[in-house]
Amino acid sequence: MTIDFLKVPNPCYLLEERLLRKNLRLIQSVKEEAGVDIILAFKGFSMWKAFPIIREYISGAAASGAYEAKLAADEMKTLAHTYSPAFQQSDFNEVLENSSHITFNSLSQLERFLPDVKNFPRKISVGIRVNPEFSEVETELYNPCAPGTRLGILADQLGDELPEGIEGFHFHTLCESTALDLEKTLVAFENKFGKYLSRIKWVNMGGGHLMTRNGYDTEKLINILKAFRQRWNIEVILEPGSAFAWETGVLVAQVVDIVENKGIKTAILNVSFTAHMPDCLEMPYKPRIRDAYHEPVEGKPTYRMGGNSCLAGDFLGFWSFENELRPEDRIIFEDMIHYTIVKSSMFNGVPHPSIGMWCENGEFKLLRAFDYLDYKNRMA
Repeated sequence: MTIDFLKVPNPCYLLEERLLRKNLRLIQSVKEEAGVDIILAFKGFSMWKAFPIIREYISGAAASGAYEAKLAADEMKTLAHTYSPAFQQSDFNEVLENSSHITFNSLSQLERFLPDVKNFPRKISVGIRVNPEFSEVETELYNPCAPGTRLGILADQLGDELPEGIEGFHFHTLCESTALDLEKTLVAFENKFGKYLSRIKWVNMGGGHLMTRNGYDTEKLINILKAFRQRWNIEVILEPGSAFAWETGVLVAQVVDIVENKGIKTAILNVSFTAHMPDCLEMPYKPRIRDAYHEPVEGKPTYRMGGNSCLAGDFLGFWSFENELRPEDRIIFEDMIHYTIVKSSMFNGVPHPSIGMWCENGEFKLLRAFDYLDYKNRMA
């Protein structure tokens, strides 16, 4: 489907409904064929005005605290599977009210909050996050099993008997990973924690299962999950975030100015990497730009992309183009819906991109526009 970008405000995060539904159909098929529960992790995608579409395919949500759990109840119309590195007493009642499952990060958190869970009038299933001490995530910032990690307990911290109240294990070792990565993780997980699996009801295998990426072996994933269920006769839950919104939309930006220094040309944009595309600097990774050469091509106009904040490092480069760039030219950053939006900020007071959706009927729908008061009202 051709998008008429003249109908789209600039800058704008633009979700394409057709591509979202394509991902949802695949996720739904994996869920049904493998006999597992696949739920949406809000930390990766929480564009709640798209939740009515998502609810047509899946019904569950994974939350990382009280706010996301309430969003699950309010907009996904479901109770959340809620995990936090550290729950606080001040908002734990809200977690209880909006959760079907609560996973604790440590035995001390379990001991502290288990009485609240037991005294709550509705049944809530309790889990503990475990660390299999295995992950092939290369970027340390995203490696939940790095030495000294604060996430999850080690097998030697559990005794022969499971602590009171635990009905499930949760692990999260993947990041935009393959089915083979999950297979390797399960070997480590079962070696470390297999002796407990006959005593629990569910295993949450966390996120990072990038099943909607081109080339991902979904049949292998289905077979791995079915085999695990058969071995242990246990409920399996997956909570990907990126997989739902992978390759479903773009960030529409615009060239504001061209500056040159020491032979390097930089196209300064009306968006910021640090404020609007932070993973590009944190991972780091170089996003694709529509109709641009991803690597410099000799003889073609070549530019770094510069953000509009005052951070000196708010830039990435280099891309080549068929023609010289000029102010008001559009720059379309591909695949900017998962994680990008949820991590965006109003640092430096730079205008925040609008959020919109290109609908299947060919119409643009503005979901949210931001203005000065949005910036002002988050300050004191």
